[in-house]
Amino acid sequence: MLQKLGFAPGINKQVTETGAEGQWFDGDNVRFRYGSPEKIGGWDQLGEDKLTGAARALHHWDNNAGVKYAAIGTNRILYAYSAGEYHDIHPISKTITGCTFSSASGQPTVTITFPSAHGMQENDIVLMDAVSGLSGSTFNDASFEDKKFMATSVPSSTTITVTMATNESGTPLSNSGSATGKVYYHVGPSQQLGGFGWGTANFGGTASGIATTTLATAITDIVNTTIVLTSSTAFPASGEIRIGTEDISYTNNNTGTGTLSGGARGVNGTTKSTHSAGVTVSDISAYVAWGESSSDDVTLNPGLWVLDNFGTKLIALIYNGPCFEWDSSATNATATRATIIANAPTASRHVLVSTPDRHLVFFGTETTVGDATTQDDMFIRFSTQENIEEYTVKAENTAGTQRLAAGSKIMGAFKGRDAIYVWTDTSLFLMQFVGQPFTFSFSQVGTNCGLLGKNAAVEVDGAAYWMSENGFFVYDGQLKSMPCLVEDYVFDDLNTTSRDLINCGLNNLFTEINWFYCTNGSNVVDRVVTYNYLESSRERPIWTVGSLARTAWQDSAVFSKPHACYYNVSDNASFDVVGNTDGSTIYYAQETGTDQINAGGAVTAVLARISSGDFDITQKRSSTGAVAGMPDLRGDGEYIMRISRFIPDFISQTGNTQVSFTTRDYPNSSATTTNFTTTTTTDKVDTRLRARSIAIKVANTAAAEDWKLGTFRLDIHPGGRR
Repeated sequence: MLQKLGFAPGINKQVTETGAEGQWFDGDNVRFRYGSPEKIGGWDQLGEDKLTGAARALHHWDNNAGVKYAAIGTNRILYAYSAGEYHDIHPISKTITGCTFSSASGQPTVTITFPSAHGMQENDIVLMDAVSGLSGSTFNDASFEDKKFMATSVPSSTTITVTMATNESGTPLSNSGSATGKVYYHVGPSQQLGGFGWGTANFGGTASGIATTTLATAITDIVNTTIVLTSSTAFPASGEIRIGTEDISYTNNNTGTGTLSGGARGVNGTTKSTHSAGVTVSDISAYVAWGESSSDDVTLNPGLWVLDNFGTKLIALIYNGPCFEWDSSATNATATRATIIANAPTASRHVLVSTPDRHLVFFGTETTVGDATTQDDMFIRFSTQENIEEYTVKAENTAGTQRLAAGSKIMGAFKGRDAIYVWTDTSLFLMQFVGQPFTFSFSQVGTNCGLLGKNAAVEVDGAAYWMSENGFFVYDGQLKSMPCLVEDYVFDDLNTTSRDLINCGLNNLFTEINWFYCTNGSNVVDRVVTYNYLESSRERPIWTVGSLARTAWQDSAVFSKPHACYYNVSDNASFDVVGNTDGSTIYYAQETGTDQINAGGAVTAVLARISSGDFDITQKRSSTGAVAGMPDLRGDGEYIMRISRFIPDFISQTGNTQVSFTTRDYPNSSATTTNFTTTTTTDKVDTRLRARSIAIKVANTAAAEDWKLGTFRLDIHPGGRR
């Protein structure tokens, strides 16, 4: 007898496969539209190039001439994309002339020596310019001129090593030539590091509120334990500091003279070294090195950006660092670089432009502008209206400050229809423009609902949706916990150490909210959980899960399709940096066709699948059994069923589709899977399957295949109890 198969929309992983009868249990690269599952759209690479590092922020806008731009901030470089081309607009921290080069026979390593402290860390970028005087060697002027290099190592405050594509096979360079080094602002590592032991030291990363200063007196030997700083007032009475790649301990801090003493050199397994006056000194007293025990939970921030627009100007903040502007309407804009915003805070966790009142608002910022040591994770500062360079509070302007009270740090902030949503690690606040004398009002509207990661929220149609440590939440005038049928699946496998790598992206073409995250054991984004906000109800929320990995996402508005970034940690083939070891990013237009289209037109299949829970048959003759008042025990799963055929039904289908049946007699029994291939002309398929319970899966297995499921019918018959 033919019977229709009906499954509720959405995936339910809060139960077992047996418990998910009448529901979908698992899937990948699928969505639900009008209650039916279908394969998601494909994606097409934008431009032919790969970008250096991991993209952590993506922002779209157009200028006064109607030119469409995308800003892409990786953990190494800030790019502007327009008309299929990428432009490096990263700000320069230092320009140092008089650099020289040294090489070694048979080696790809070149040492670049700077005449003054460069301030670089391992994997930072430097652009070499005005190169001259290199001849008679494998490496000549052209090997370095107008090229960007990633620092392979930082032996000292005035030297770095870089790795060339070829070995030195000629006469080695020996402090040869002359060049100008343009040092890029440091952003941070591609990963978020945490925990104890190895990896928790401050290598290449920063931490909120970390105290820094400079070395007042050069250290000319490796035995001197008296260290004179420009200022030591922000450092503890005893602890550890880092200068370059050397860690130094101390037991006494004379804040009057800025002198640290009584410790040891080269601690934590680091190498003793000499240091020039003026180099950066960091307090690492709270950090733990390899082999040490710890009672502190230390997390090192990844290299992140926050992007917005003030008119045609791009506003770009390095997470826990300075803020920059880039004018897309300037003459020959793509040949210019972002520059630091004058008078603005130099260390902040977040920034945005308030609308329509147009203030530049900094979150988790400095109590004293320009002094990074005063960064307060709960402090808010905003410019005067229409002037992003004025932060001094005056009676005649609208500049101001506010410190939030609930929580320990501001996690993120997003513009909504009527207010700015501000999340701490515990609470939600609304920030609303009210005009002088207060400029903004602040009201707490939620507790125990803090933002899990700085990019784990989105606003749509007057409602905010976000991911918290306590599940998923929505605020639409009232705070509500979102019912989620994949909650345990997501949170039990979520790498909370990498919480700031979570990014939330709206896809309004299909009324979806995507949260991309790192699973347990992974420090790169590798999963997505999706909520359909329009088709869901509280009684039947529609969630899906999948393997789509995107490190940044921007909804369609300026561009007709949503755009997103994919990061490959092991692919170092970027187009613009010599010696890249930090992986690469590909920029995609989403929802294009059925497959992944790579540079040059190469096609990779997008494989989609949806699997049901187990279903069985029930044979009941009456509501009671043979003995009056006794229930009929012949219930769910007691009878074997025979499936002799199925009738496929697709709302739409391109190419072939694989339909699989998984059969088992008991929940813990071994399962058998049988695969069938259907085409657009398949009217029925003979199966001859026999089991107590059966699950169905629909999938595509190759490129150029697409499907949207209709209502399947199965020819099911009871086959006895054994």
